[in-house]
Amino acid sequence: MTTAAVEGTASPASLAEQAYLTVRDRLIMLEIRPGDPINDTALAAELGVGRTPVREALKRLEVDHLVVSYPRRGTFATIVDITELADVSEIREQLEPLAARRAAQAASPAMRARLRETAGRIEGLAEPIDQRELMRYDITVHRLIYEAAGNPHLTDALIRYDNLATRIWCLVLDKVPSVSGHIKEHAELLRAIADGDAEAAGTMALEHVTSFEKTIRTVL
Repeated sequence: MTTAAVEGTASPASLAEQAYLTVRDRLIMLEIRPGDPINDTALAAELGVGRTPVREALKRLEVDHLVVSYPRRGTFATIVDITELADVSEIREQLEPLAARRAAQAASPAMRARLRETAGRIEGLAEPIDQRELMRYDITVHRLIYEAAGNPHLTDALIRYDNLATRIWCLVLDKVPSVSGHIKEHAELLRAIADGDAEAAGTMALEHVTSFEKTIRTVL
């Protein structure tokens, strides 16, 4: 599973989008390690695109605080700063419940069916499951809720902070006994949204974010 998907024949614009999504996925999952140099020529060859789409992608990723560029030194994956946990969590505690409530109120019938289908897949996950694969489910669920909320500005903000939170998760993933319970909490949340229960959805989304912060602090 990956958060980057390529559909159909790519135009120059979509090549840049493809590069952005693919590299973003690797950065937030720490497949590109914090502090690692990013060679745009090598990356372009690996992705099968030109250097221009990769450079455009890296500019967007710098805005997302996932890479940093230095004159005459190059571009590097940003360091994961654990001290940002409280600040990131503070924002997510406000925005994640908002998105969940809005999704419960605004989701289309087709989207509600997708939410239920995803909940069913999560409930059907059989142990043992690779920890990083579980984190990809976490990303997928959050993106689906943001899409269901139907507010692109809210989505942009939430994706940025969810990416930062996921990098923190992945940094300590080997120290956490299992994230299976954390991920499977999503099934109940998705069903509440699909059922249109905005109050329950907002409450569960808040509990999910606060549980994330407590788990991280426990292993630090």
